[in-house]
Amino acid sequence: MWKQVSNSIRMLVLFTILLGFIYPLGMVGIAQALFPEQAGGSIIMHQGVPVGSRLIGQAFTSPAYFYSRPSAAGEGYDGANSSGSNLGPTNQKLMATVAERAETARQDNGAAQSAKVPTDLVLASASGLDPHITPAAAYFQVDRVAQARGLTSQQVRQLVGSHIEKKQLGFLGEERVNVLLLNLDLDNLQ
Repeated sequence: MWKQVSNSIRMLVLFTILLGFIYPLGMVGIAQALFPEQAGGSIIMHQGVPVGSRLIGQAFTSPAYFYSRPSAAGEGYDGANSSGSNLGPTNQKLMATVAERAETARQDNGAAQSAKVPTDLVLASASGLDPHITPAAAYFQVDRVAQARGLTSQQVRQLVGSHIEKKQLGFLGEERVNVLLLNLDLDNLQ
């Protein structure tokens, strides 16, 4: 029996070293060599300072910036709380939250009471961390941003158009706009 226990302990130590240390360090090394930007968190630098990631959304509250999707991940797109709200489509709390967000979006953007608000301005993504909005959500905000910055709506609309990312591989997902990259270029436009 001692031989079986001894073999089990040796296998545990061997696989702990192999799969707990060697394999993860090897994968990190390969990722750093082949995909350095992605392995480093896809950090966006602005004037030599890291300002965010291409992969994690940020909350923008100034009328001079495009707003991101609402986040269900706590305050400020907290990655430690990444999740959706887990509220079903008939949940009264979700329906009230969506109605409130839609009303706020209409008021903030000077839209009519009957105007349809793009869903990504009122619903959080599944992770609560999505850095993208749809082109429709970006265009919905153009007039507010242009007015707050003293630009023409056409200038801001063209900037949004230049930031539309196509579907992955031409058919996966939807067209989208990275809000942080759009807002950084908006700062550069002025």
